[in-house]
Amino acid sequence: MADIKVLYKSSPEYIRIIAELHKQAFSSFFLTQLGVPFLTTLYTGYMEDKESGIIVAEEGDRLVGFIAYSYDYPRFYKGLIKNHLIKFAFCSLGAAIRHPSFIKRLFGAFKKSESVVKEEKYVELASICVDPAIESKGVGSALINCLKDIVDFDTYAYINLETDADGNDGVNRFYEKNGFKIERTFVTAEGRRMNEYRYRGLN
Repeated sequence: MADIKVLYKSSPEYIRIIAELHKQAFSSFFLTQLGVPFLTTLYTGYMEDKESGIIVAEEGDRLVGFIAYSYDYPRFYKGLIKNHLIKFAFCSLGAAIRHPSFIKRLFGAFKKSESVVKEEKYVELASICVDPAIESKGVGSALINCLKDIVDFDTYAYINLETDADGNDGVNRFYEKNGFKIERTFVTAEGRRMNEYRYRGLN
């Protein structure tokens, strides 16, 4: 059984291991194609931000899964841009040269702070990743349960997440199995259909 824990502090080497697991699990995703240094900078941002964090699952001394989350997602994105823009630009330069269309997508990603503002206070489940070698062994659900346990639903109305609507049936079933309900389906500027899910606790 994996050991699930909130990561309160971490070394740069461990954050890089988190980024490597992201790369392994999501090899074809846009952010992955920007490279491990880009992902390392991103997840460093979650550890630096006082209202964001990472929950990890370990088997022995091996990382097998993680969740990145934020209690103030709009402000988190603004902080990423303010504190790490030059590093993000440097890390993604090679990918942008190889794929010029990435530049537009990257600017769109950094503008996300404008689209995630909501009326109620909420927690964003920004990323969940499980080692592909141990999928379907309950690690993902255990990570989500840990996040549910640390969220004060008297203060925060729900946990929010977004995932692909098409060609992603297993992931959508996984969130529904873990108590998330579809709030809406929308289309991104790139034409990608997304499902937005919310979990409102047991109250």
